[in-house]
Amino acid sequence: MNKTRPPVHQIELYITELSALFNSMDPTPFHHRDLDVDAREFLESWAMEFPQGSHFQIHVHIENMPRENPEPLVTEAIHNYFEYKALLTRRNLRVLLLEGRTSLLIGLSFLALCLLGAGMLPNAADDTFLRVLKESLTISGWVAMWHPIQIFLYDWWPLVRRGRIYKHLQQASVHVVPGKRHHA
Repeated sequence: MNKTRPPVHQIELYITELSALFNSMDPTPFHHRDLDVDAREFLESWAMEFPQGSHFQIHVHIENMPRENPEPLVTEAIHNYFEYKALLTRRNLRVLLLEGRTSLLIGLSFLALCLLGAGMLPNAADDTFLRVLKESLTISGWVAMWHPIQIFLYDWWPLVRRGRIYKHLQQASVHVVPGKRHHA
């Protein structure tokens, strides 16, 4: 069986100082710090442009390199952050699917009641009010199914995709190199 390796995409992040990579408002120890908003949005937005099976190599270019090699610190920070994001996304997916099952139960119950109620009304072809009431009950029952259908057809798969991207960012190969931003 010939399995092709997933593509590895390179993401280039340019910063002036090492401190620019971290959220200055985060009081936790340095190596567990939250990534700076701009840095994480940059990494996420680039990663989201690639297929969900992609793997990543992140090159962090630091203009003013610190004396001590920052690569282990940067690698740990990036991996910790995206591990947290992957975990959070899995939790959100579980909550969404629980909401979907609950909504499905409610929607099916309401649909059954509406269809039962519509079926109990007499078929009076000349009574406009009864026809409108019967159709309104039928439509209301099906409209109640909109939310669970939305969840199970459309809402869950973007979370799965995002979670896979976060997992691959968590496992990304991270390299820190001295360098300046190249201007075009």
